[in-house]
Amino acid sequence: MRRRTGPGRDGPAGGASAGPGSSAVRTPDPDARWLALLLHAAFFLLLGASLTRFLMRHPGEARTPWVIALSLTLAVVHALGPVLGSRPTPRRFTWLAGLVAVWMVLVVLAPSFAWCAVPLFSTGLRLLPPRAALVLVSLLTAFVVAAQLRLATGFDPNLVLAPPAVAAVATAVLVHVRRQADRQQELAVRQRELIEDLVRTRRELAATERREGTLAERQRLSMEIHDTLAQGLSSQRMLLQAATRIWDTEPGTAHAHVRTAAGITARNLAEARRFVHDLAPADLAEGAGLEAALRALAARATATGGPAVRCHVEGTAHNPLPDRVQSALLRIAQGALANVAEHADATTAALTLTHLDDRVVLDIADDGRGFAPDGPAAATEQRDTPMRRGHGLPAMRARVRQLGGRLTVESAPGEGTVLSAEVPLPDPEVPAAPEVPGHGGEPAGHGAPASPEEPGTPEEPV
Repeated sequence: MRRRTGPGRDGPAGGASAGPGSSAVRTPDPDARWLALLLHAAFFLLLGASLTRFLMRHPGEARTPWVIALSLTLAVVHALGPVLGSRPTPRRFTWLAGLVAVWMVLVVLAPSFAWCAVPLFSTGLRLLPPRAALVLVSLLTAFVVAAQLRLATGFDPNLVLAPPAVAAVATAVLVHVRRQADRQQELAVRQRELIEDLVRTRRELAATERREGTLAERQRLSMEIHDTLAQGLSSQRMLLQAATRIWDTEPGTAHAHVRTAAGITARNLAEARRFVHDLAPADLAEGAGLEAALRALAARATATGGPAVRCHVEGTAHNPLPDRVQSALLRIAQGALANVAEHADATTAALTLTHLDDRVVLDIADDGRGFAPDGPAAATEQRDTPMRRGHGLPAMRARVRQLGGRLTVESAPGEGTVLSAEVPLPDPEVPAAPEVPGHGGEPAGHGAPASPEEPGTPEEPV
């Protein structure tokens, strides 16, 4: 439910405002602050001028001490207004009542102080509800008219009509300014809500697209595996079972079945290697290398409307980086940039790949809002979200730990974040152990069939 802020409630001087569907505090208006200072200066200027005029006209009268005392009291009471704040609280209402009462007594003793009513108009309109503010303005205007008539030697229509006209114009201007400020505040709140809705919708759409892409890829892989590996394994099983049954009675045919099964095994191994190659990061699968892949990643991240991402490469790799290292560092960069775009509210980010003699270092830095790495929010993030999505710090640490490296995070609230992944490189003079298939290489001779397939031997159906 919307609650409209009308004249007299939490004015532009920066009180609280309940925007549309929100309980957020109204942001202070710098223009209202200057207006308040101007009104205070005008009040004290008018008060000083009225007191000076009275002392010049009535220097030795019995009421002079009372006028001086009330003038000082009125100045002190008016100066206490900013101390009490700008919100419409009971203390502020009591202060305004005392201020008006002292002014009225002063006007009765010295009608020339009636000019101080002009700043009081603004104070009442900013503090009171609309109807109460209009009543106060009418009362002050009546006192001004009465004071002017007391000073006049005869009846003057200007003295009767001019004060109400001035009060009406001042009231209209202040009410219009107040309503404009309220409209602008409501518009700002609506814009913030619209931006939040758009960002939330964008995140939900991105999450939906990721889920749909994951399901589609799973379905594609399941179909590929069924049509290749599963069919091949089923054929091998049938051939080996048939060879087992006739091993003693028909050894030649049994050996032919075994050789056919070996050929099927070789083709299945080739298919498995193709799957592993297809599952590697696309940028690396194209053979462009880690540096080109990082630059392409930075360009894509910038083009999606997120923070501007720059990519720097320092040093030169003496030897090609192992495939596992390139894949892990690229995945870490992808996850880190995804978190920056989703959580950091950053405007710029930087990828820095540094080649050293015995290790390679990847730094991802952003100028976002940062966080406390050891705080409860970070602990929750590390415990829950990353393990579900695979883009969090635990997944990154696991990738680096598998390569014998380490991951460090430097951040503080409001100071951005720097994530650094350091991976040692193998000594090129030490022979490397053969890698497990699917992890960047194949053992020597792995995948060769045990014996050539005999020409013309049909592959049995599933």
